[in-house]
Amino acid sequence: MSKTVFITGASRGIGAACAVYFAEKGYDVSINYLSSDAKAEAVAERVRLLGRRAHLAKGDVADSSSVCRMIQEAEKELGAIDVLVNNAAISLPQTVFTDVPETEWKRMFAVCVDGLFHCTSAVMPGMLRKKQGSIINISSIWGISGASCEVHYSAAKAAIIGATKALAQELAPSNIRVNCVAPGVIDTDMNSHLSREDMDMLKEETPLGRIGTPEDIAKAVYFLADDSLSGFTTGQVLSPNGGFVI
Repeated sequence: MSKTVFITGASRGIGAACAVYFAEKGYDVSINYLSSDAKAEAVAERVRLLGRRAHLAKGDVADSSSVCRMIQEAEKELGAIDVLVNNAAISLPQTVFTDVPETEWKRMFAVCVDGLFHCTSAVMPGMLRKKQGSIINISSIWGISGASCEVHYSAAKAAIIGATKALAQELAPSNIRVNCVAPGVIDTDMNSHLSREDMDMLKEETPLGRIGTPEDIAKAVYFLADDSLSGFTTGQVLSPNGGFVI
């Protein structure tokens, strides 16, 4: 019997890589996205080519009513959700803290933190009924160590780590595991604002000598989702970062 994964922010980057990798492993996939219709459909087509069902869940994770609608539609089309990947995030310009607009601070938390709350709340009833499920939240190395001129991003990603650890303890008696992946520097659109010189410098600062790929992170997410691989693991932060942060 196939399983279903709901992945937020899955039209590109890490989310898209997760969608394809989970499909390779036999999962049906609900692909959440906000506006990139063509990119989301392209991911869905890759999932279908792997012989799995794909559902397009267009909506803003920062809006609770939109999330409830998407989860209900995904469950109707694909069945109960076994795995939730809270991946949706936004990239804002690097800015010193005193120049961060309040609107950008609130939007960062609305997508990264409120989105986690809305999506987790929506899938929880089904997981509690089955007494089974896996939730993987995507943070960042900057949520672990902090990053100058990215206080809003670092704070939101740190909040995700705190939520992961607390929720893992709360849900463990119901056999629902909650873990976190905190990627290092990854070659995605979110880092496209960095110059080639900046990326080369980050590569040199990474002990493994390369920038990570979305597929690197997708494999870490799948590891934490799969009961046969990580069934005794909950409340943990796995940070694939090439040794950049230890």
